[in-house]
Amino acid sequence: MFKRLFGEHGAKDVLTVFHKPNNAASNRVVTYLKQISANAKETGTKDQANQEHVEFNLDVQEGPPTGDQLNSLLEYVGSKNAGKLIVGARDTSDALAKLKEDAELFQRPVVVDWHQGKVAIGDNQSEILKLVKSIPKPE
Repeated sequence: MFKRLFGEHGAKDVLTVFHKPNNAASNRVVTYLKQISANAKETGTKDQANQEHVEFNLDVQEGPPTGDQLNSLLEYVGSKNAGKLIVGARDTSDALAKLKEDAELFQRPVVVDWHQGKVAIGDNQSEILKLVKSIPKPE
């Protein structure tokens, strides 16, 4: 329903990157997404793999996610993967508690497509590209 409400009428998806400027992997991810976005806007046609790129809005967040955002992220990745988002977290409640204790425990970079409920953790370009390519094309 969320996707239907916001994905209609040619609206662009929003990809959020939880970014840490002094982290090389995080900087690579932001640069990579900016390049993908610029290429999609510039050519509007094809990428290296001959697949059409869709346009998206890039939202770069330097702070950690809010509690509600973290709940959504954990729902997307599954409670058993909480430790991939929050260092040492065993499950959702542990992740929320640890984030309140120390925001630096949140792993960055994290790319999120809130409309589709998809997450790419880290700087794996193939995973990020897969996430971008899964964005529905506007009708």
